[in-house]
Amino acid sequence: MEPVNRADLSKRTDAVASMFDQVAPRYDLANDILALGQTRGWRRAVTSAVGAVPGERVLDVAAGTGTSSEPFVDAGAEVVAVDLSEGMLRVGRDRRPDIDFIQADATHLPFADETFDAVTISFGLRNIAEHRQALFEMLRVTKPGGRLVICEFSTPVFKPFRTLYSEYLVRAIPGIAQKVSSNPEAYEYLAESIRDWPDQETLSEHLSEVGWQEVRYRNLTGGIVALHHAVKSLEHTYGAPTIDLA
Repeated sequence: MEPVNRADLSKRTDAVASMFDQVAPRYDLANDILALGQTRGWRRAVTSAVGAVPGERVLDVAAGTGTSSEPFVDAGAEVVAVDLSEGMLRVGRDRRPDIDFIQADATHLPFADETFDAVTISFGLRNIAEHRQALFEMLRVTKPGGRLVICEFSTPVFKPFRTLYSEYLVRAIPGIAQKVSSNPEAYEYLAESIRDWPDQETLSEHLSEVGWQEVRYRNLTGGIVALHHAVKSLEHTYGAPTIDLA
C-alpha cells in the first residue's frame, strides 16, 4: 500500500506537494462531495469577478487540475495554470491540453514583471506558509490596472452557524473523505487549515499591506467562502512592501 502523505500547519512545500500528488486522481470529485455541491456556484462567482475577455492573459495560481482555469479559456483568454503539485497538473494536462500547465511555487512565480491582466487563486492561498509573499508575487506579475481575485474558505458571519460549521470540519469531513478520497488523512489537514485561516478582514489587511489597492470582499454561502478582489495601481512602483513578509 502506498504510504499516506498529509501536510500539517507548518505547510512545508514538499509535504503540501506530496499530499496533493496523492489526492490528485479523485480530488475534484471529493471536493464536490465535501462542499455539498457548492463548488460550481463558487466557481461561477470567481469567473464573473475575474471577468476575463478575449485577448487577456490570466494567471490561475494553485490551479490544481485546471477546473478553475477552464472558464477563462472558454471566455477566450490566454490562461496559464500553475500549481506546486505535478500530480495535479498531470491530471489537468490529460483532460485539458489547451491549457498551459506549469509547475511553480506561488512564492517564486517564474514570470516577468507585469505579465498578466488578471491573477486568480481559488482555495489554494491557505496552503502557502508564506501567503503574504505569494500575494506580493501575484502583485509583481500583474500589469498596472490589472486585477486579483481570491476565492478562499473564510469565517461564517452568523455565530451559531459558525459553531455548526466548525463541528462539520472536525467531525464530518474526515468521515466523508474516508469514502471518497484516495488519501482521507489529507482532508484532516485541509479541515485544520480552514479553521486556522485568517478571517475576511485580516486577509483584506494583508492584501493592502503588500501593495494591492481597492481591496474589497463579499461573502459567499454565509461566509463559508469569501471572494476578495483587488487592483494593481496604475502608478505602482516596485519597492519594499509595508511589512516584513518573512
